[in-house]
Amino acid sequence: MDGRFFQLSCTKIMAMAGGVLLLLSQTVYSAAILEGQRMHPVEGKNGMVVTSHFLATQSAQEVLEKGGNAIDAAVTAAFSLAVTQPRSGNIGGGGFMLISSEKKNEVVAIDYREKAPGKATVDMFLDKDGNADKIVSRFSHLAAGVPGTVAGLGMALEQYGTISLEEAMAPAIKLAEEGFAVTPRFSNGLKKREKRLKKWDSSKRIFYKPDGSYYEPGDLFVQKDLAATLKRISQNGIKEFYEGKTAELLVAEMAKHGGLITMEDMKNYSPELRTPVHGNYRGYDIYSMSPPSSGGTHVVQILNILEGYPISEYGHNSAQTIHLMAEAMKRAYADRSLYLGDEDFVKIPLKGLTSKTYAASLREKIDINKATPSSTISPGKPLPYESNETTHFSIVDKFGNAVSNTYTINFSYGSGIIVEGAGFLLNNEMDDFSAKPGVPNAYGLLGGEANKVEPNKRMLSSMSPTIVKKGGKNFLVTGSPGGSRIITTTLQVIMNVIDHGLNIQSAVAASRIHHQWMPDQLRVEEGLSPDTVKKLQEMGHEVKTKSAMGAIQSIMIRDGVMYGGADPRRSTGLAAGL
Repeated sequence: MDGRFFQLSCTKIMAMAGGVLLLLSQTVYSAAILEGQRMHPVEGKNGMVVTSHFLATQSAQEVLEKGGNAIDAAVTAAFSLAVTQPRSGNIGGGGFMLISSEKKNEVVAIDYREKAPGKATVDMFLDKDGNADKIVSRFSHLAAGVPGTVAGLGMALEQYGTISLEEAMAPAIKLAEEGFAVTPRFSNGLKKREKRLKKWDSSKRIFYKPDGSYYEPGDLFVQKDLAATLKRISQNGIKEFYEGKTAELLVAEMAKHGGLITMEDMKNYSPELRTPVHGNYRGYDIYSMSPPSSGGTHVVQILNILEGYPISEYGHNSAQTIHLMAEAMKRAYADRSLYLGDEDFVKIPLKGLTSKTYAASLREKIDINKATPSSTISPGKPLPYESNETTHFSIVDKFGNAVSNTYTINFSYGSGIIVEGAGFLLNNEMDDFSAKPGVPNAYGLLGGEANKVEPNKRMLSSMSPTIVKKGGKNFLVTGSPGGSRIITTTLQVIMNVIDHGLNIQSAVAASRIHHQWMPDQLRVEEGLSPDTVKKLQEMGHEVKTKSAMGAIQSIMIRDGVMYGGADPRRSTGLAAGL
């Protein structure tokens, strides 16, 4: 079956129909994604959109068709995902956006990561015995940082877009107000998180039917409170979220349940323009997110280490290639535990961590035939100093603009708490701080003093929106969800394309591996040869086969043609070209 033809046919059905036919067409449309895009990239010459939900892809695609640019489409997609994918799409969280302009020959980064409330304290997540309290840091109102998504999207649209906020938000408002067809993934997610979501009346009322039963595939899911919130923002501007009724609803939720976010915290929040981390790998320029994300720093660091090996000769996912990748990953994650944090609060040896010289010193310590026990690896000395549910989308337009955006509320459905009357979920990003140095967070990551809780500080992240350029032209736009595995997922797609010559869909779909130093385990997806696993074990790796990692949405541009690859690990993902 031709996936693109099928997609276009279903789009026409959705445009013409309503009611039951609309629900049917959306279900068929989702099936077409799996049938048509699992192994073959989608092509386009005038634009490409790849998101984790087909309705968000469609809304962004329509913006490009009307002459909007990639930034317009990105903001539209982000708001649409906040409606159709509440487990990770959000207005209650935060993230990072990279924007590349070929005309200006620049790449900029917008940091709209959440901030700790002004009343946050370093020991706020420790119990009376001084131990980290995981329940408080993850599933309470104290777990929420001040949201940055709305402000970040507003900055992107105002400074780099061409359409109005009202136009960008219109598709999301319609989806929230009129509803959309529940997909199997949506339904299963709510069933899986039932205990957490039903704990709060506000969340139970939104995500389950009046009698407490589930929304099943094909049911219409309407979000009136969220629609009203989006309308207020659309009509009154970004400030409404931070100073208007929406802010008041959020602060009232905090006051009622012992949270810390105040009206002053909301009013004082602002996103920041950052300089992306920049590296070079085999002649390609790598641009990725700078701190408070650790992602870009360590993507570049790992690539620097691996550049010293003939990876393409070793072969894709061979035991030798995986061994060297794992050894490089270990050393990068060890450095992450000590050095990374919010650069507005701590000094980070960014230049040292991303230098070729430092990478060479780490490479010298790698045994090409034997795994190094993580217990013998400690953070290096990268001089000099200088001042697991997330969603990613990639968009490219005909004007030479590219957007790579990753945003999150941390866990699937964040803290599980809907803001009463506002219809959106609170993030639980405060768990990304080091509640107690040396104690792993929910993703098993160790952190230190650089990432301790401090008022108004941004918590460390692994989100790694990345844009690769060749000769000044956009070449690869990529990024992924996945908590601690975001860095390694993004890394492997880059290597799959540059080292192994895979097309973008194959690069996205290929089996992945991950090592984060501690625990000392090489995590692999199903699909690796048993012989490869055996060889890795003989080299000293403790190999653990676990569930799928990441859901990377990527675009590759070659000879004027855009190729989109949606990750088959997410059944609702869609790449669409113009």
